[in-house]
Amino acid sequence: MRAYPTNSPQAAARIVALTLIADGHVCDTELDVLKRTRAFEMLGLDPGQAKAVVQGLCEDLMLAHPHWADARRIDERTLGQMAAEIDDPGLRVRVLRYCVAVAEADGLITHGESYVLVNLVERWGLQAKILKGEVRIAEAA
Repeated sequence: MRAYPTNSPQAAARIVALTLIADGHVCDTELDVLKRTRAFEMLGLDPGQAKAVVQGLCEDLMLAHPHWADARRIDERTLGQMAAEIDDPGLRVRVLRYCVAVAEADGLITHGESYVLVNLVERWGLQAKILKGEVRIAEAA
């Protein structure tokens, strides 16, 4: 898995992209949410850079898992490495908001999407803040 600089737009966008493909397919409603919220742009990427990040993630997953059924499952270690590339608390919340928006876009949060979201919340230590209402994840902006 390629590495990105800590708190870089690419590192943040890759986590959003992981949520996008976590269930094995990308639907129009998920893409519409990304477009409407301007998620990749708000994270600092132009459309070409965003496409390169998504493509790079897919390539890395396919290299690690040559069979598509396995490629859409990311191991905890790799997810941990990706999550560790974001250490800015504010950026963590923004990334999580975009991930939640993507996961909720089609009205169904799949096992793969839930796996990514729960791992991010745990790794970033956001449980208490979410429960106390200090972090609102229902808004992607």
